Formats: sequence, C-alpha cells, structure tokens
Amino acid sequence: MFLRFLLCLILLSPAVAPTASAQQVESPLPPSQERLEKMEQQIEDLRRALEAMKSQLSAAEPKTEPKTEPTPSPPNSDRLAELERRLDLLAQELEQLGLGQVAAVADESQYGFGPAASKIYREEPGLSFGGYGEMLFQGFDSTRDDGSASGKKDEFDFLRAILYAGYKFNDRWIFNSEIEFEHASTGERGSVSVEFAYLDYLWKPELNLRTGLLLVPMGFVNELHEPTTFLGSSRPSVERQIIPSTWRENGAGIFGEIGGFTYRTYLLNGLDASGFSSSGIRGGRQKGSKATADNLAWTGRLDYVGQPGFLAGISAYFGNSGQGIEGSSGQVLGVETSILEGHVEWRRKGFELRGLYAQADLDDVAELNETLGLSGASSIGEELRGYYLQAGYDLLARSGSERGLIPFIRYESLDTQSKVPNGFLRNPSRDVETLTLGLSFKPIDRIVFKVDYQDVDNGSETGIDQFNVGLGYIF
Repeated sequence: MFLRFLLCLILLSPAVAPTASAQQVESPLPPSQERLEKMEQQIEDLRRALEAMKSQLSAAEPKTEPKTEPTPSPPNSDRLAELERRLDLLAQELEQLGLGQVAAVADESQYGFGPAASKIYREEPGLSFGGYGEMLFQGFDSTRDDGSASGKKDEFDFLRAILYAGYKFNDRWIFNSEIEFEHASTGERGSVSVEFAYLDYLWKPELNLRTGLLLVPMGFVNELHEPTTFLGSSRPSVERQIIPSTWRENGAGIFGEIGGFTYRTYLLNGLDASGFSSSGIRGGRQKGSKATADNLAWTGRLDYVGQPGFLAGISAYFGNSGQGIEGSSGQVLGVETSILEGHVEWRRKGFELRGLYAQADLDDVAELNETLGLSGASSIGEELRGYYLQAGYDLLARSGSERGLIPFIRYESLDTQSKVPNGFLRNPSRDVETLTLGLSFKPIDRIVFKVDYQDVDNGSETGIDQFNVGLGYIF
C-alpha cells in the first residue's frame, strides 16, 4: 500500500519549478573551464596594460646622452616589472589548468555518487583523486532493558578510510573506483576491498552506459554513504539489514535523466542465499569476489527530482539467490528474492525530512533452513520489513555561514523475521525499534562531527541503549 501511494505521488507531483536534481546539477561549464576563461581574460588585460606602459616609457625617454652616474629606477619601471611578474604567474597557472591539475571540489552529487565520488565527472581529462573517512566511538549501557548485564564493551574504531581513484579518458569515457580500508588494520579485524569500480560511457543525458562492480541503486545510503550526506553516527539499520549496505555486485546497465526523473537499472549476479541468516540478507552479498553467477538478478530505481529540494522514488530488486544450493532431497533451490523500497526526502531553508520503507520476500526458506542446519527461532525470515522517519533542522541555515549545526530525531522499526515458514519460530529480539536523538556540526561542508543517543527496544526486552560520537570527512 505504501509503495502504491508513493508511486502515485511521484506520477502526480507538479513539475512547476525548473528541473534540478539533488543528485545531478549540471552547470553550463565545469568549474575548471570557467576559471580558465576568466584567467585568459585577465592575461589579455595584463598584456594590454603592459604594452601601454612600454609605450609610455618609450615616449618619456630623454633624447640626450645618459648620465654616467646611476639614477634610481623610475616608478613606471617598477610597475612594468610587477606587471610582467603577474603575467608570468597567471600563464603558469593557466598551463596547469590546461593540464587538468586543478582539482574539482567535493560539493555536489552526480550520477548516483556522493559529492567526493562525483568529482571525476567535473574534472578535465586525466587522473582524479578523492576520498572520505569515518571514526566512531560507541558507549554501551551496562544493562539490558530487562535489567540483566549487557556484557558489551565500549569501542573506539576508525571505521573506514576511503580512496577514490578515477581516470577521465575524454568527455565520454570515465573510470571511477572506491578502495576501502576498514577498521584501520588488516592485521586485526580490518580489511581492504574494492567498494565499486565503474566504467561509464556518457552518451547523452537521457541514456548512458555503465559496467563494472556496481552499487545496487536502492535506498539513500547504499550509493550516498559518505558521512556528510546522512545524519547520525551510524547508517540506519533498515539500510544495513534489508538493503545490505554497502551492497555491490558485478554487472552492467544504463542510467540517465528524462524530464524531472532520473533512473538507473542494472543486470547483476544474484545474492548467495548460503549467507542469509535470521538477522537479514546482508551475508548474501558477493561483493564482486569470484561471485557465483548461476543466478542473475535485476535492479532498478526511479526518482522524481522535478522540484528543488524534493526527492521521491522507488527501487526494486528481483532474482534467485540459490546459486546451485541443493536441498535435502537433491533438488536445486531457487530461493527467489524480491526487495521493494520507497523513499521521500524534502530539504528547504535548513529543514531536512526523510522517510524510507523497505520489504524483502524470500521463497524456499524452509528447505534453505534445513540445508543450512537452522531450526526453531534461528530461521531465516520469509518476509523482512523495516522503515524509518527522520527530521532535522540546521540552526545556522539562515546565518549565511558555511557552518552547520543540525539537531535531529530518527525513529526506526526493523523486523527481519516478520514471517517465518511453518514449523519455525520468530525470535522476538529480531523485532527492533530504535529512537535516535542526535546533533551534527559541520565547521565546513566537507567535515562533520556527530553525537547521538540511541534508545533500542526489542520484543524480548534485551535491547541495549548506546551513546555514539563520530567524525567524518570527505575530500
């Protein structure tokens, strides 16, 4: 019902304002090109002034023999030398711009990427680098909601350090990639992964081609997961368990913008159901590493962006996840997997409102449980449901400052065992409600400090509340 209502909202929304996408705002010229033209005009003005000064000096030269005694340089000579120096500096910078050595700024999102990952599309041909990082302190209550000891230890973790590396071959062909270093050290619990690797062919705004290791275009956070793009120290649980961020698979597809709508649609290798559990489908991601491709999947996304500050859309994923798993009777399990998601976001004069609903449905779960040795309340869910509502307000929005101070509130509901097969039990601890109260401070738009408190409740009254402090940056 929610998704039908959302679809009607998208189709009926009036496009009364000029088209402006929250994820793609095209300027007539890239920043480096605009600067190039301004510098060329400055050089031309300096050349004219230089020629005029030389003419004045030539006309003012005395006709008699010069004196043998040295005389101070006239003021015009000093001005001439300064003009020549400035002309040389501008010429050097102009040459650097022509070589593509002036970097774009991580200040807007394009083509489904975060601001830092989007820089390559605004660069001149050649190499481009960017990145982001996150550090998180988590302090846990010593007791659960039922009064028992939580046993949880506080943790301080440098969650991830990211390097974006891209290469713009020309205005059509672009390579973009993300290399992720998690938890600071591979010698402990950390890892190094390719988070995405895209090869794009930009044909025209309405139709472009993409292939490589692709982020599944669902929800808000799976594609736009840079820390300055979302409120809260941690990503919402619904966008980690039902939409299992960071979710990427090998594939190919198309993307573009038509009128007030943007879209992305890909064919990918499917999930691997052997990694599913009672906590969700996150473990089924194959991450592009020797991915089993007996089963393929389709995913697509459609967003309405026809009014500035307003975004509404739907996304879907369909495909089998069995990947050749055999049931107890020897039959190959299909494990058909479908995920539907709807989202709405509104930003205006410092206000930020966001809502998202996601639902996943799985087939062959009873046979899959038996094959994986799962019984009782450890069953994989036949249906997974979750949603969240979030509101924030930038207290400094009207000050004209680059700084931001955003208190926010988020309510989230997640149940990864909304339904289970006959003969299995639901685990009440999988039905979780979380209320998050937080504050984000941005000294500049590319650095954020976050603090929040989370009240976590579940059906078995074993929730553990926690206090978080985070740091994030992009470049």
